[in-house]
Amino acid sequence: MSAEGGTKAIVAALAANLGIAASKFVAFAFTGSSSMLAESIHSVADSGNQGLLLLGRKRAARARTPEHPFGYGRERYFYAFVVAVVLFTVGAAFSLYEGYHKISHPEEVKSPIWAFAVLIIAILMESFSFRTAIKESNVVRGDQSWWAFIRRAKAPELPVVLLEDLAALVGLVLALFGVSMAVATGDGVWDGVGTVAIGVLLGAVATILAIETKSLLIGEGADADTERRIVAALESVEEVQRLIHMRTEYVGPDELLIAAKIAVHHDDTAAEVARGIDAAEAKIRAQVPEAKLIYLEPALYEADGAESAVAEKATETPTTS
Repeated sequence: MSAEGGTKAIVAALAANLGIAASKFVAFAFTGSSSMLAESIHSVADSGNQGLLLLGRKRAARARTPEHPFGYGRERYFYAFVVAVVLFTVGAAFSLYEGYHKISHPEEVKSPIWAFAVLIIAILMESFSFRTAIKESNVVRGDQSWWAFIRRAKAPELPVVLLEDLAALVGLVLALFGVSMAVATGDGVWDGVGTVAIGVLLGAVATILAIETKSLLIGEGADADTERRIVAALESVEEVQRLIHMRTEYVGPDELLIAAKIAVHHDDTAAEVARGIDAAEAKIRAQVPEAKLIYLEPALYEADGAESAVAEKATETPTTS
């Protein structure tokens, strides 16, 4: 995912949510609708979430330090996880509480014209943000389904913005339904029902985000297709007899760590092995540009599966960029 594309989607969502939050609070002041209040808090939480995503991107760009030799790329995962927690605690929990209160003590929706006007405007603004997120996601999604893209994306920002915007649009429709039913029937319970539905929706989205970002935060490896390309690149090098075993892990959305033990020929010199390692690294990076950290350990491979490390000093130290 390009940094420019991800930032564009976040900024569009932030601008839309700030404008929507302000209009919703105005509508709540005139209507007293709990659905409108829940949606107002939802938009405020979403605005804070986009701020957290931007902060995560900025902090992740810091240079490596002795204390953090692999850099700060995972800060983007951490702040995306915080977004899921905020969405659940501030958005879902508040909406469920407010909806329960409204169902227990229903009140008539005052000045419903304000609620309808603001909800329609908010739907238009949120649709613009959602359209931007879809457009930017399509650049990197390829032929994956939307669910596969959300599940497999290593950069968390676009999936987070996509799910937030989707939840916001559905939430607005639920709020419109709740207010409309409350006005049509004269029963404020419907307003509370709409608010509870918004809370359930936000809770579901927050749970999905938490599960996916937690997986990235604790460390995910490359997918099967990427690993196949890495193996093919390794074994295409003349000095590499075969791959013995390999581990991969994303230390950041655009930075893949590869550690592999490779079998070299018994009669190769240290210089030949070193040359083969350099060639293997170059071929891997050509196939997988995000492979920024590559550690290759040469060994001798026996037919029965036994292996022994090559002792030459020139090749015992893993190479990296």
